[in-house]
Amino acid sequence: MLPLLVLVSLFSFAIIQLMPGDYLTRARLDPQIKQETLNALARRYGLDKPFMTRYLAWVKGILTRGDFGTSFETRQPVFFTLFLGSRLQWTLVVSISTMIITWLFAIPLGIYSATHQYKASDHGLTFFGFLGLSIPNFFFALVVLWLLVAVFKVGNYGLGIGGLFDNRFIAAPWSLAKIGNLLWHIWPAWLVIGTSGMAGLLRYMRGSLLDTLSLQYVQTARAKGLSEHIVVYKHAVRNAINPLISMLGMTLPNLVAGSLVTAIVLNLPTVERAFWSALQMQDEYVIMGGLLFFSLFLLLGNLLADILLAWVDPRIRYN
Repeated sequence: MLPLLVLVSLFSFAIIQLMPGDYLTRARLDPQIKQETLNALARRYGLDKPFMTRYLAWVKGILTRGDFGTSFETRQPVFFTLFLGSRLQWTLVVSISTMIITWLFAIPLGIYSATHQYKASDHGLTFFGFLGLSIPNFFFALVVLWLLVAVFKVGNYGLGIGGLFDNRFIAAPWSLAKIGNLLWHIWPAWLVIGTSGMAGLLRYMRGSLLDTLSLQYVQTARAKGLSEHIVVYKHAVRNAINPLISMLGMTLPNLVAGSLVTAIVLNLPTVERAFWSALQMQDEYVIMGGLLFFSLFLLLGNLLADILLAWVDPRIRYN
């Protein structure tokens, strides 16, 4: 994982340099700012140094001081800029809760679809799967927002739209009322972010289980007189779910990536919004910190998938 993170950081830093302009581009377009001032700002931010010099200095700061750099925009450390205001906490809450809900719904629906192949319910779930995969998250988020505001007039009943809390609950201590308000605000994010993931998992589970049900050992189990419930859930599902556990490594980073525009539309206080702002301002050290954070999410997801796969399947062992 560590060598891979180093390669990710190197390639990411190089790609950022390929972007046209830099943090001072807007300042250079202002005729009131003198060239001497621009040169002083370039030295202050280190933008006058070669690419490799800046990269090695950045890596040295991480290894020796745990310093991921300073934001050009806020003049605060990168971690403070990215994770200010519990952004990391709410990013994890939204992503992990969405993943749990997605799996809790998708796996049973995929099993049901496979065991009722070509029936009306199977066709309905297949249609839902293709629909969920086809609708972009940003468009679905706008539709949900429009339905809540324009059709159901939610705002008229004193319930805020967007964010994770109504204003009166933001600074309030935790209580049942605050938890209820959080659930009211977070369910549109679950719906928007989880729809595409749920649709994909449903299709994968259906296809994998149908392949497993056609294998010889399943036919043998049926020939021995075992009930269909035992054949499906004890023998077939345990093997059919293995590919989905392997996909778990991509689930977490996909949820984070898919929630970027959703976080903007629904005004969620997550790391993705801070990362988006850094991209707009070309705040390169904050961008690098965000890229490493998302890469670490991917690597930890793959590690978790490997551990779970070895746990659920006794045939898999690492020598």
